[in-house]
Amino acid sequence: MKYIAAAGLAALTFAAPAMANEYEPAMQAYYESDIANWLANSVIVDAINAQNTTTLSYDQSRIDALDQAWRAEVGTEGAPTITPVLTNAASDHLRSLVEASGGRITEIFIMDGMGLNVAASDTTSDYWQGDEAKFTETHGAGPGTIHYGDVEFDESSQSYQGQISVTITDPETGEAIGAMTVGVDAESLL
Repeated sequence: MKYIAAAGLAALTFAAPAMANEYEPAMQAYYESDIANWLANSVIVDAINAQNTTTLSYDQSRIDALDQAWRAEVGTEGAPTITPVLTNAASDHLRSLVEASGGRITEIFIMDGMGLNVAASDTTSDYWQGDEAKFTETHGAGPGTIHYGDVEFDESSQSYQGQISVTITDPETGEAIGAMTVGVDAESLL
């Protein structure tokens, strides 16, 4: 039955690419009821601020090299670029949010001020999100910004999901410090 629902979802997703995001109202409701409450969590804010002290000085060649290293490490053991991102307190917190969602959330990851992963519930397909709408249309647009992505097949979670991305703001300064993306299972949005 799940296969049939996924096939139907895929057909709808590909049949009408020019239509507005029909899932956005459901994504917005989920953001307001759950995700908005997570944004000022000190574990998330502290992790982003800590990484920003190092990475805000990175140039594009360093970012590209780190992204290439991450991509090469996906699916391997002893991954020195990926392991620190997945084994910190913020990642543990994100995994607890995924677990508490009862299958509604497929993944969560947070990014620093450069768009580099800080923490993730699971391995993402790349390390640098800074060139993608989930970052440019949130952090790049400033505090209070939310981006609702179209429902698509996500390689890293191996599921159809809609991504809700939001700017993370330091509650003490009011400045945008990073972003968070929450992948929501598409079937839960129907």
